Amino acid sequence: MNTRDLLNRRAPVRRAPASNPAMFLFGALLCAAAVAVTYWAFVRTTTGQLADESAWREAEGAMPGTKLPVLQFLDSLPLLSLFIAGAVVLAVTIKRRRLAPAVIALGTFAAANVSSQLLKRFFFDRPDRGVVTLDFNSLPSGHTTLAASAAAVVFLLASPRWRPAVAAVGGSYAVLAGAATFINLWHRPADVVASFLVVGTWTLIGGLIMLRVTPDWNYWPPGGRGRGTAPVFAAMCWIPGLLALVISVGCYLYATKSMTALGSSEAMLLYFWSGLGLIIGVGYVLSALACWLFSIQAGDQDR
Repeated sequence: MNTRDLLNRRAPVRRAPASNPAMFLFGALLCAAAVAVTYWAFVRTTTGQLADESAWREAEGAMPGTKLPVLQFLDSLPLLSLFIAGAVVLAVTIKRRRLAPAVIALGTFAAANVSSQLLKRFFFDRPDRGVVTLDFNSLPSGHTTLAASAAAVVFLLASPRWRPAVAAVGGSYAVLAGAATFINLWHRPADVVASFLVVGTWTLIGGLIMLRVTPDWNYWPPGGRGRGTAPVFAAMCWIPGLLALVISVGCYLYATKSMTALGSSEAMLLYFWSGLGLIIGVGYVLSALACWLFSIQAGDQDR
């Protein structure tokens, strides 16, 4: 190949990612505000405490046969989540020989878990509203935060081609962990939902930093391969998420309309299904939103 051929050879073309920090900042503020609303609605009000406590009590008789394996899963959850996050960080750092993305992902993981513990122990309290319940605050759930933030680490380090799949699989892992803490009576539904929102806040902040500090991390493969999978995986999160939210609201309205007292709806488990639907719905909707937002922010790399 002569000099003229080298000069005329088509060089890779990159279209700069349409990174819009306003969308990430707005999403992060929205998630943070949703944490505050969740706390106020389910902890500071009598109605919220009643619904949350009813769901928790009905969970005692919902799935008694699954409690032992669920408990075993919860016992191993912290170590499993740390292993997942650490293994992915190590593998990606070695493969791509880049330290900055790993630092950002680990910082996101640490920020989510530290802030979750600070909120639960020092900033949120549980007032007495006349509902017979535990007198200490348990919102947000630490176990769920660990699981969801581990999934967030994998999501942030994944390339645009694989992020949609990671959003669906990681969202499912977080939802499973959150549902398990509820079914096994470790946490109320609102505790789990608040954890999802805390992790969502820091994932958006970490994602914004990742896209600004390492923009070359955020290009689709040559030819845009894999871009078509984003709507598919987003739909895999949107459909169960929205359906679960509809079921959650429907069960709650039916329970309150029939004026069921605390624990008196055990035959239909209305509050239980409402709480479980809320966990599944919020978890998957957040995963779908992350899949959509990060996908539209990725640039193209063509050959």
